[in-house]
Parts: sequence; C-alpha cells; structure tokens
Amino acid sequence: MPELPEVETTCRGIAPHIQGQTITQVQVRDARLRWPVPDNLSVILTGLTVESVTRRGKYLLLNTRAGTLLVHLGMSGSLRIVTSAQNSGKHDHIDLVFGDACVLRFNDPRRFGAMLWTDKPTEEHPLLKSLGPEPLLADFTGELLHHKSRQRKVPVKSFIMDSHIVVGVGNIYANEALFMAGILPTRRAGAIALSRYEKLAGCIRRVLQDAIGQGGTTLRNFVNEDGKPGYFKQQLRVYGRVGLPCVACGQTLVEVRLGNRTTVFCRNCQR
Repeated sequence: MPELPEVETTCRGIAPHIQGQTITQVQVRDARLRWPVPDNLSVILTGLTVESVTRRGKYLLLNTRAGTLLVHLGMSGSLRIVTSAQNSGKHDHIDLVFGDACVLRFNDPRRFGAMLWTDKPTEEHPLLKSLGPEPLLADFTGELLHHKSRQRKVPVKSFIMDSHIVVGVGNIYANEALFMAGILPTRRAGAIALSRYEKLAGCIRRVLQDAIGQGGTTLRNFVNEDGKPGYFKQQLRVYGRVGLPCVACGQTLVEVRLGNRTTVFCRNCQR
C-alpha cells in the first residue's frame, strides 16, 4: 500500500504539472472504486483550475476555487502524468485532461482507491476530520504521543499506526522508527516514558523525511508519478530483514505479528 512518503512524493511530482492548469475534460472509464466516483464528476471539474495540490494523511487534495477533489491511492493505486497520445491501460480508470497534452491518469488494479468531491472545507470532510496531526509538522511532538498514550494497553507499534493518533505512520515506517528509537514494538504504549516518546517522535519524523528524500519505499505495486519505483527500500534496517543480523549489534532479527502486520525487531537493541 502506498504510504505517506509515497503519497507525498506523488504530490510533489504532479503539482508542477497541474497547478495553475485548467481541467478541460474528465474521462471516467470505471467508477467502481472503494466509493463510487460521483456521476457528475466530469460536469463539476470541467473548467475548474487546480490552484494547489496538497496532502492530508494519505489523501491527495486537488484544490480549486469551487471545492476540492480528494484522491486516495488505496492498496495499489498510482497517479501519473502522461500525454493525451498515450493509450490507456486496463486499470487506468480516470483521466483528468489539462489542455491538449497533459493528462493526470489514475491507475488502480485493485480498485480500493477513491476520487471524491467536496465543496465544503476539507477539515470537515468525514474522511479527514478525525485524523491526527501530520508527523512532519511542528504540532507533532513526543509530549503529544505521551499524553495520548496514557492508560493505553495496546502495543506501541499499533498505537503509532493509529491515524487518530498521528497520520501516515504505516507498517514499514513504524518498524523502522521503533528500531531507530530503541523501543520494543510490543511494549505497552501507556508504559513508555515521556523522554522515550520524545525520541520516538523525532525518529518517526526522520524516517519519513528520509523516505520522502529517497522517493518512497519500493513496494510491488508502487510507482512514482513518472512510472519509476522509489528507492528507500535500500535503507531499511529491520523491515523485510527477519533472520538477518541487526545492523547495530549483529544479533539475529526476529519477527512477530501485531495487529496482523509483520513486525521485525532486535531483541538486544530494542527494549
């Protein structure tokens, strides 16, 4: 599944091509996404200018004067900038056409993504209003994590992956941040001290920033906006390395399942 760094990479990649550009045509080839594409989406969008492209959690927001198009990549979706001369493929469900040449193409083989319209403030949208803070912004702190964790008995890995606590900390990045912070992923969230949460908050931010800088993590179904895979996978220290030596101490990395997710850690370095 595309995670926050992949979505942020996509946001930064498509923005220069479509910001300030007017949508001249919308082609919906298959409206059967996670939520049905609005029947009148073409009527709504045609003639509108994309004023900015932003991100909230894993949602891409194409902002216009009349409202906002919310795009979610789901499990396997991607957005690419192509030319109008490039033929669509089997899973290219939606095209936003800008002028004569530029097309923003939404591809989603598993159709778990979404493309929805709202003319209300985005912070009031049901899919966005309960989201936690952005981990790359100043209001995300160790103090906030510590405060929200009190009396919580869930494992800390599950806690930081809860989008109501903080958005965008997917499975890969939770594994990596906890290793960097030296925190055992199975440890009860409410039993972790403030000083350790302060370190963890910094590690979450660093891991995500590093991944964004590398273009996201290479997953089987993820490609960035020009069709090339991300490269952060080369930098992973624990995820996908069960049975291999810890990069810090050499002890064999182990794996457990938490919340039905793969969790890899070092019993020596993480406590």
